[in-house]
Amino acid sequence: MLVLGLVLSLICGEIPADAAHGSIGGELLYNGIRLDSPWPPRKNSLTIDPPTLPPYLVSPPNVIPVDVGRQLFVDDFLVEKTSLVRIFHPARYHPTNPVLKPDRPWEKIAHPRSDACAAPFSDGVWYDPADNLFKMWYMGGYAQATCYATSRDGIHWDKPSLDVQPGTNIVLSTGRRDSSLVWLDLEATDPSRRYMMYLNDDPEGVRGSLYLSRDGIHWGDAVARVTPCTSDRNSFFRNPFRGVWVYSIKDRVSNLGRNRRYRECADLVAGAKWNKEELVPWVGADKLDPQREDLKTQPELYNLDAVAYESIMLGLFTIWRGKPSDRPKPNDIVLGYSRDGFNWHRLERTAFIPVSESHGDWNWGNVQSAGGGCLVVGDKLYFYVSGRAGEKGTANCGVCSTGLAILRRDGFASMRAGNSQETLTTRPLVFNGRYLFVNADTKSGKLLAEVLDEKGEVVAPFSRANCQPVCSDKTLQAVSWQGAFDLTMLVGKPVRLRFYLTNGDLYSFWVSPDTSGASRGYVAAGGPGFTGPKDTVGSAAFSGEQ
Repeated sequence: MLVLGLVLSLICGEIPADAAHGSIGGELLYNGIRLDSPWPPRKNSLTIDPPTLPPYLVSPPNVIPVDVGRQLFVDDFLVEKTSLVRIFHPARYHPTNPVLKPDRPWEKIAHPRSDACAAPFSDGVWYDPADNLFKMWYMGGYAQATCYATSRDGIHWDKPSLDVQPGTNIVLSTGRRDSSLVWLDLEATDPSRRYMMYLNDDPEGVRGSLYLSRDGIHWGDAVARVTPCTSDRNSFFRNPFRGVWVYSIKDRVSNLGRNRRYRECADLVAGAKWNKEELVPWVGADKLDPQREDLKTQPELYNLDAVAYESIMLGLFTIWRGKPSDRPKPNDIVLGYSRDGFNWHRLERTAFIPVSESHGDWNWGNVQSAGGGCLVVGDKLYFYVSGRAGEKGTANCGVCSTGLAILRRDGFASMRAGNSQETLTTRPLVFNGRYLFVNADTKSGKLLAEVLDEKGEVVAPFSRANCQPVCSDKTLQAVSWQGAFDLTMLVGKPVRLRFYLTNGDLYSFWVSPDTSGASRGYVAAGGPGFTGPKDTVGSAAFSGEQ
């Protein structure tokens, strides 16, 4: 009873801070992590030295609640012991790229640096469940206007004729724009704030503008001028785990070059005014980011877009690797992961979505992420990116267009076993769900699971011998045991899961409250079948059913 009471107190946030983590008095998160107080942590400066491990990896919670989202193996937060090998997986470009090209007169306005442009410069790609549409905001004409496109499948896009500038798909034109970011807030209580846009519209990069919209088409006048900024290429994101908005603010310092500062606020509009001293040094590139052999330049962090995906914050790090004179900047996208919304962990430093090295390709230069991060489409994740074809012999952008890269759902990292049976044992977990699910590729092998108590002994009947083997390749598949209908008897009790794997990859696991496999985690920029920001439908999303 004492243990059960401790666990229930952990879930409710009532136990002393040092029982959940090493910090005193800070906020307790959904995953058992206790934040430092005050938060965010202040850093005096950033350097190119590799960062230390996030505090939650140095001192994980004694018991980890896993009721929110699919549990990913992007780090060792969940892993107590394993003989499996972690493999990171890059996204793959769609064969029909680019999926959106500049083909309208207003997208071909002459500019010294570009021939034509129809590409998100962050901007945003979202799935709107109210209209059952993929929606894209992008830069139409280099440094010109913000345009709007829609799609039924995320691959074939339409540019509707709108009434903002009749006969065009322009939704906002301020005379000059740099990067932008659009956010679809499905939890907005004020309909006028359903869509929010931050626009870097100052040639000097010291001011941005904030816009609101009911429909993502009619934006009206700016509701706030964001100042002072430190540079261009600023953006923002929502951290729904803590209910805060975060401004991701570009900065430059002499020892690091481009990097990011952090500002969180409860209200994005009210938080648009700040003193520079309030902007917390946050993150940059470092010595572990590999240099290009042709440029031999210390990489810098050009941009950071972020979004909640399942049980983590997913960061899309645009890494600047130098400025050649004969091609566009070869920026590419590297991933980072955070479980507290501030500290990032990047075990894999190679490009998740790379720039092409072949002149003539649409993405020969400057591959950058779209706001919203990614969309969940059945058993795949869709990542939209900008790419610049360039003009050989110059640093000009050339034609700028939009591409699509695809990854297996949860497919950032897997734990792999070969011909011999290997194991993974989690740290102590606690849950309120009743059904265990996994995302695994075991079509050539087998996965088994068992449940262990606090002493490491098997909890009957959840033994390896009673487990029904998982021998398929699916991103949502149930794990069951003979002699047990569900996991009800384990609810609220600290247990470990032990997985036995042969010839396969384990991508994630989660405990769902129902047989649909709904994870109750966040689905980034949404996708067909989802009705809100979380996965409450499980398997129904694979067919688009409601």
